[in-house]
Amino acid sequence: MNIQRLRALTRKEVIQILRDRRFIALFLGLAFVQLFVYGYSASKTVYHLPLAVVDQSQSTESRQFVEALVNSQYFDATAYLQSQDDVLQAIDRGEVKAGVVIPQDFSVHAMKGSVDVLIVLDGSDQFAVRSAYSAANVVAQNFGLQLGAETLARGSGGAGLPIVASTRVLYNPDLNDKWFVIPGIIGMILQTLAIEQAAIFIVRDREWGTLEQILATPVRQLELILSKLIPLLVLCLLTLGMSLGIGIFWFGVPFQGSLLLYLWLSLLFIASCLGLGLLISTRAKTQFEANASSAFFMLFGLLLSGLFYPRIGMPLIPQLIGDLTPLTYFLRISRGIYTKGIGIGFLWTDALALLIYLLIVVSAASRRFKMRLD
Repeated sequence: MNIQRLRALTRKEVIQILRDRRFIALFLGLAFVQLFVYGYSASKTVYHLPLAVVDQSQSTESRQFVEALVNSQYFDATAYLQSQDDVLQAIDRGEVKAGVVIPQDFSVHAMKGSVDVLIVLDGSDQFAVRSAYSAANVVAQNFGLQLGAETLARGSGGAGLPIVASTRVLYNPDLNDKWFVIPGIIGMILQTLAIEQAAIFIVRDREWGTLEQILATPVRQLELILSKLIPLLVLCLLTLGMSLGIGIFWFGVPFQGSLLLYLWLSLLFIASCLGLGLLISTRAKTQFEANASSAFFMLFGLLLSGLFYPRIGMPLIPQLIGDLTPLTYFLRISRGIYTKGIGIGFLWTDALALLIYLLIVVSAASRRFKMRLD
């Protein structure tokens, strides 16, 4: 590999990119929009669900229970109905997402420390029903424990509950979804931009006719591949810095680990994605084919990398397919450094996997690329 030729080719790519200001604006703007869209919309916890209330008891205890549901911030009592059938009809019409039916003897059982209510949930909305189910169980349990404590205190002169359970959540004590989503979304954005743009670079040169001029020079395959990779690598690093800034200062997600280690491993991840995109570009004949192929790989990365769905619950074959995408390894790196603050001693296997991945895809891209127009 000749450094002078590589420098000249890289300079040509940089000039070509700088002349296309719309490409730079679209590249950085797309990352900006994706981060905000996913940061605000990718939350699995749903608050303020419309709640229909059927209070057949009309007692102080029943009103306190409804207030406990509303105060949890998961429910808003938007309708007061007369029967369970009315609740089912309101859910069918989409007016509410949940309903609570409080029986007539609620206060009697409440005084004995036993609470029995019916909570109906709309199962057609996955995230809404999960949030409502968890919140309703927690509120009912806490309300029952409170009534039980009051009953015990009245009956035994201040005796407390026999068992008190304490729970501690590490790294994300408030269970803030953004603390979990943002480190993964940064990786997804980088993979999307890197693979998509690298996949069309060689194809675009072939369609524009500039590849013919390059092939007239004594350039080598690896030099041409690296000259395509380096400018995109710089743009992806700029995108990474912008995404980190937005995640820390706008969304308030604290960065716990070493920033220098995170940047170095991110550089390795970006280079792996760019190498995969260039490998796709060497096989594609048109930009449409390159975009379709890159979308195919990014789909597997989105679904099988563990970004939204835990890999531990997947069968073996989907897990093996997910191992073919660099995002799978970077997610553990990003969440480990960003959220947990762990070091290379815990992440060296994923870093080694990305390094091997990079060597394989760049070598395959340089071998696959034929130094001829056909």
